[in-house]
Amino acid sequence: MRRFWITAAATFGIDQALKAAVVHGLDLINRGEIDVLPPLLNLRMAWNYGVNFGLFAGQSDTVRWVLITIALVISTWVIWWMRKERGNWKAEVSGGLLVGGALGNVIDRIVYGAVADFLNMSCCGIENPYAFNVADIAIFAGALGLVFFASSEPKGGKPARPRR
Repeated sequence: MRRFWITAAATFGIDQALKAAVVHGLDLINRGEIDVLPPLLNLRMAWNYGVNFGLFAGQSDTVRWVLITIALVISTWVIWWMRKERGNWKAEVSGGLLVGGALGNVIDRIVYGAVADFLNMSCCGIENPYAFNVADIAIFAGALGLVFFASSEPKGGKPARPRR
């Protein structure tokens, strides 16, 4: 579980530090956009009131608190799940990425009322209209990692009795 907590704390810290540096330090909140390496990497301020790609977006407090609750419930479930994955370092790191990212976005919803997205990447003549953040990357990578690395067998249980 130590790897899980270190990964979750590092992910959360990096996400929140970058958001503070970009949104407030670079004043993206007022500037709106900054071209870094166009078109590959641009900073574009976007407020996500919903889930991925703005699905279920609504600027009501009810939607906001429902999404916060869902993120906290999922994070709690992943923490519980990771207790059963002790010794599986890939699953622990994946779970830490997911929980750290989810909690980073929860803080945004509490502080700003929406998730602060600012990374925008385009390539090869295809313009990407969406922005995302470090927490979104961590959530995606963590969920994918759990699919591939978490065991399907329960740990710590009694071995099955042989049949006679």
